[in-house]
Amino acid sequence: MTTTTYDPTSTATSLAKAYTSAAQSLIDTQKTAATTTSSALSKLQSALSNFQISLSSLSSVSSNSSMLKMSATPSDAAVASATASSKAAPGSYSLFVEQLASNQQIAFQDLPAAAANAAGKITLSLGNGDSFDVDLAMADVDGNGSLSYAEIARAVNGASGNAGKVTAMVSTVNGKSSLVFSSGVGGSDGEITVSADSGVDTDLATVLNAPPKELVAARNAVVWLGAQGTGLKIEQNSNTITAIDGVTLTLKAAQAAGSAPMTLTVAQDTSATKDNINGFINAYNTLRSTLDSLLKSGGEGSTAGPLASDSSLKSLRDRLAGLLRQDVGGVNLRNLGFSLDRAGKLSLDDTKLSKALASTPEALDDFLGKATLTTRSGLLGSLANATEQWTSSTNGLLKKRQDAITTQQRALNDRQTRLDARFDQMYERYLKQFSALQAMQEQMSQTSGLLDSLFSSK
Repeated sequence: MTTTTYDPTSTATSLAKAYTSAAQSLIDTQKTAATTTSSALSKLQSALSNFQISLSSLSSVSSNSSMLKMSATPSDAAVASATASSKAAPGSYSLFVEQLASNQQIAFQDLPAAAANAAGKITLSLGNGDSFDVDLAMADVDGNGSLSYAEIARAVNGASGNAGKVTAMVSTVNGKSSLVFSSGVGGSDGEITVSADSGVDTDLATVLNAPPKELVAARNAVVWLGAQGTGLKIEQNSNTITAIDGVTLTLKAAQAAGSAPMTLTVAQDTSATKDNINGFINAYNTLRSTLDSLLKSGGEGSTAGPLASDSSLKSLRDRLAGLLRQDVGGVNLRNLGFSLDRAGKLSLDDTKLSKALASTPEALDDFLGKATLTTRSGLLGSLANATEQWTSSTNGLLKKRQDAITTQQRALNDRQTRLDARFDQMYERYLKQFSALQAMQEQMSQTSGLLDSLFSSK
């Protein structure tokens, strides 16, 4: 007689798995779907956030100046450099740089070794009317009742009304000290006047109230718009000239008297403008690629995207594409050289853009508009509003869906815990039953062996 032998442990495990397999398979399928959806939503959130950052960056460029970039190029780079904003008018300007602005520097020489007493005040005034006092009693840092000239210099630099108007230092050459004052204001506005009151040490006051040695003169910049002596004279205390609307000219060197004026050429910087526009195109195309991959329909050997059946996401993709085709003030992307291919990707025709900007420079800024926290206008504003419905941290569609997925995953974990407990329960039941069956088999085997032994002995 053949007896089937049961292993209680493996048999109980197999039967418990069979009992819970249908429920476990359903939970596994739902967990996989939830994880896939959660990952897809995270990918979507990243793509939308990056796109919004791009919109904000483009709006920042437009707010500071314009998407349309202008260049300003001096014919002599050794004389000046220049930049231009979108307000600059294209053209050619003749300029003659007669003189650079300079900050005055003066020195009081042949100073006594130290001021015999620390008292009184000195007043420093500038050509623009600013002034401040230095209390010499407060300058006596070591408290010995006299003043070193290093202490005076520190007191000037630290005076509450100074704030960078004048910088003081002590220079010693061949054993002779000089108290040097440098103006923090350029041109004649920064010309320094020093006076010491009656309380100041007599020897020190004599030096400070006398005319100083001028190391560097206080000069204004002098530039002629046109030829020297016959053009329009521009004079100011800075080497940064902004007299030409939208142009900032930084002077580097004066031209020799009688030489020809240099030429400043202001023109559209098409390369920089295209860099700004290509940043927008790349950002949109990246977002479009992400949406297409998530919404891929699948079929014929290809796998469907994780959000292929999401009608709201399809609506977002269609809305963004529709916004790109809208007119703003009678202008659309096609007028500016943009085009959308059959896959919904943006591209740019450089030649057409250049022609459009040459005829209507403001068209690009007017069409694109802004997408800042306080201002929404044009295409950028419409795109920001459309994507914000998904990315809002309070009631955006992404937040709602991610919260729903989190709730679902929590519920699946709870179901898994209960199913694991049911598996353990069934395992213990089957283990007990088949352990008993195994014991019965062993007893029957022993009885059969005894009977065989008894009958065989006869």
